[in-house]
Amino acid sequence: MPIEVILPKVDMDMATGKISKWFFKNDATVRKGDVLFEIETDKAAMEIDAPASGVLRDIVGAEGVDIPVGAPVAWIYEEGEAYGGAPASKEAAAKPIAAIEVTSEKTLAPVEKAVSAADEGAGIRATPLARRVAREAGIDITTIAGSGPRGRITRLDVENHVVAPSAPPASVAATPSPQAAERPAPGDHVRKLFAEGSYDELSHSNMRRTIAKRLVEAKTTVPHFYLTLDCKIDALLKLRAELNGDAAIIDGKPEYKLSVNDMVIKAYAMALRRVPSANVSWTEDGLLQHRHADIGVAVSVPGGLITPIVRSAEIKTLSAISNEMKDLGARAKEGKLKSDEYQGGTGAVSNLGMFGIREFAAIVNPPHATILAVGAGERRPIAVRDDVCVATIMTVTLSTDHRAVDGALAAELAGAFRSYIERPMSMMV
Repeated sequence: MPIEVILPKVDMDMATGKISKWFFKNDATVRKGDVLFEIETDKAAMEIDAPASGVLRDIVGAEGVDIPVGAPVAWIYEEGEAYGGAPASKEAAAKPIAAIEVTSEKTLAPVEKAVSAADEGAGIRATPLARRVAREAGIDITTIAGSGPRGRITRLDVENHVVAPSAPPASVAATPSPQAAERPAPGDHVRKLFAEGSYDELSHSNMRRTIAKRLVEAKTTVPHFYLTLDCKIDALLKLRAELNGDAAIIDGKPEYKLSVNDMVIKAYAMALRRVPSANVSWTEDGLLQHRHADIGVAVSVPGGLITPIVRSAEIKTLSAISNEMKDLGARAKEGKLKSDEYQGGTGAVSNLGMFGIREFAAIVNPPHATILAVGAGERRPIAVRDDVCVATIMTVTLSTDHRAVDGALAAELAGAFRSYIERPMSMMV
């Protein structure tokens, strides 16, 4: 029997994926562990290995189209195994999402059955009631966007999906009705405001669509609360220069080179440890109070941004944080992060100081309950008792999920952060 090669689930919130590149062609001999193809997810590119050795045949997963998780994309035959043509499921396998008919009947198209069976226990976040309602309605639960915590699918999400107009079959879609032909395309209300030929239209990437979806959800479902304060960082800059100057030279390069952002990550992690009631994640059932401070750090990448996570940052040395961030940042820009390197986290830092931004507010991205927006360090006049002097001031704004972190608790967290930043030697003990 040939071995089925499926499109695997490589991301927690992944319902579909695109094969960006096949590394083998039909009838090629492959070995178990060979990289068969590369999946383009919303955040990274993942290489998928061959599940067995043999001859690769019937590649039905086309490059560049959305394919449901769990759908077969090819088959591997043993050497010498008789080939009687494509498996019976080939016609339904790896069909692009736009061509799959969503029906309210209690029977599913072959590919939908395969996806549902594969995902029943494969990590799709859904309540048991939502799963039962979807199963009874004949709806592929992987095609439903969840509105619950961390994208969890609820009964209401399924019911809203059921009552939504069903997508017409591919044969019908090929010959739209006059009414459908007259329906304006999405975005036409914006396009008509500009003269034709006065703009170039750029298609959204998967990452850009995901950023838009998650941040709209976060901004509309998370009640934000903001606190802004100024931090004197002259002592921090002095300590940073001293530590960098003391770095050992290995193979002609310093062992580490600390940035202000490295010290901000450490200070924020230690502040979350000092104020554990703020190191939480909101769920409908209760608060998750975390034992470690896993800090997501916003990194700009082509087409968007991603937040690789420094795990247990409160117990790591500054040099370890610095070297880890350099590695995570470089692989983030190459799209080579693993899913567990950017999913989760208990808080986040977004630093635009290097761009000269003095002050801004960031959007909380669940499961984080807080995010710290960091501005540029500037020389400013300040009052010290009855005198005026000049100091280097860095303005930070703490955004919180008010469901989980109230004003007084947020103020305590912000104060703890400032104490570490203004007395940086306290981070060394």
